[in-house]
Amino acid sequence: MSTFWRYVRIQLFVLLCGIVGPIFLGIYFASGADPMMKWMFWAGLLITALDVLIALGITGMGARSAAKTAELEKTGVLALAQVTGIQETNTRINEQPLVKLDLQISGPGITPFATQDRVVASISRLPMITNRKLVALVNPTTNEYQIDWERSALVSGMMPANFTISEDNRTYDLTGQTSALMEILQVLKANNIGMNNMIDLRSNPAARQQVQAIVRRAAAQQASAAPATPAAAAAPMGAPTMAPPGPSTAQRLQELETLRATGAISDDEYASKRQQIIADL
Repeated sequence: MSTFWRYVRIQLFVLLCGIVGPIFLGIYFASGADPMMKWMFWAGLLITALDVLIALGITGMGARSAAKTAELEKTGVLALAQVTGIQETNTRINEQPLVKLDLQISGPGITPFATQDRVVASISRLPMITNRKLVALVNPTTNEYQIDWERSALVSGMMPANFTISEDNRTYDLTGQTSALMEILQVLKANNIGMNNMIDLRSNPAARQQVQAIVRRAAAQQASAAPATPAAAAAPMGAPTMAPPGPSTAQRLQELETLRATGAISDDEYASKRQQIIADL
């Protein structure tokens, strides 16, 4: 979207919120410029001027942010941002909690570094934050970065990652495989292939070959790491089976702390759930 149209949209929004200024001016001129209404003219003029300046300021901030994102997309590298800590700020934006994240960022061509960021923990972002694996676009020279929430959804497992290879007549599921998915995202970025629901690489043989190699390697590693199943298949009918273990007490307590830090639950709910977890020991 061009800067002009961004300005127009924001200006319309600001005028809608600050409609008092134009109304004052309209009433003044409708009254035939009555001297008794002159205060309304000056008040309306001042309010309208403020509206215009606010719209220009917001537009400028939006344009700078968009330019920064475009520059990082063009020259930055994709890095994994591990969430090492989540802290409450007691601030809410549009009824959504603002949290402070401690991040450890590492990726190809950059020296790993630690940093902090404040982000709005919206409903869509909260699962990615608690999963503690985010994707960041990083300037390798200055370490300036931005969290890429769209790519983070894929790497954190919030978005399914299914890859169909026609030569194998098979679809591979790499959902949640952070390392492989980061490699694939880096290949796509290097070939200027954007993120969308369905990506067809048949028109880009080089990228397709690289992605296929990563997918096959990840699938092979996943298969070798999976527990053997023949013995289970040969077990007699009616033999008891063990359910997979649930989250540990420490994991449950950590998830509870995260929910409280992001404001998802109240202090009373936190205390009640914590007591319940401890009682289950």
